[in-house]
Amino acid sequence: MTENKIRSFLDNLKKTAETQKNYGLYREASLPVMDAAVCPHCGAGRAKADGLTHCAYCGRRFLAVALDDGIYLKKTDNSPNV
Repeated sequence: MTENKIRSFLDNLKKTAETQKNYGLYREASLPVMDAAVCPHCGAGRAKADGLTHCAYCGRRFLAVALDDGIYLKKTDNSPNV
């Protein structure tokens, strides 16, 4: 008896899902992309472990100021002296 109830419940859920109206925006399927900050000079990715003020590969300076302790960024996020 309980199997029949479960099946009818699942059938009702499937019917509801199939006839449900979409209230959101239509979005076309697209390939996944990864938005990452890269160095405009050499194209290397910017890793927080290498510091946020200079590129770890070519040495290009991104920020002319030294980072200070804040909410999200810390002094340790400064790049080593290049």
